[in-house]
Amino acid sequence: MNLAAVVLAAGAGSRFGGDKLMARFRGEPLLAHAMRAAQAAPVTRIILVCPPAFDAAIWPDAEIVPIASEALSASIKAGIAAAEGTDGAFIFLGDMPLVPHSIAAELAARLERNFAVMPRWQGKPGHPVLLAARAFPEIESLTGDEGAGKLLKARKDVAFVECADEGVMLDIDRAEDIARLENFGGA
Repeated sequence: MNLAAVVLAAGAGSRFGGDKLMARFRGEPLLAHAMRAAQAAPVTRIILVCPPAFDAAIWPDAEIVPIASEALSASIKAGIAAAEGTDGAFIFLGDMPLVPHSIAAELAARLERNFAVMPRWQGKPGHPVLLAARAFPEIESLTGDEGAGKLLKARKDVAFVECADEGVMLDIDRAEDIARLENFGGA
């Protein structure tokens, strides 16, 4: 399969206080952790959706998709448009540093005829999400600050991979989350 990894990093980080993805987490920028998880995925391309002013030189292996909008739906649409021509795309969130690197291969192994595949921790869906190419046109229906969750909940052809690692659920929203997750196990 020809899969892409889309890393969403265009948000303003307003709850964090700004510049969240460049904040230090375990000695390096928060975004570096999501980028490594994307690199560990079985993909042929990594697409980074980020603000136009972002210093793309620090991620030389990624295709950069600059976007001025901070709306989550706009970021997903831009990333999926860039992934056109692939068999599917993983959606990684730039503020989720503890995603286990092995989960993407498990998701890819389950894509088959499914619309999407997601990890699930204790009954709750997590990230990354792997969308099949046939899901791409439906992403265009997203609006505002919504992700694909509502779209995926309405479908019967979404597969789940049970995951024992809570890292598929943990994101950094506020500055205090960095301290709280700094010593948390995972990734």
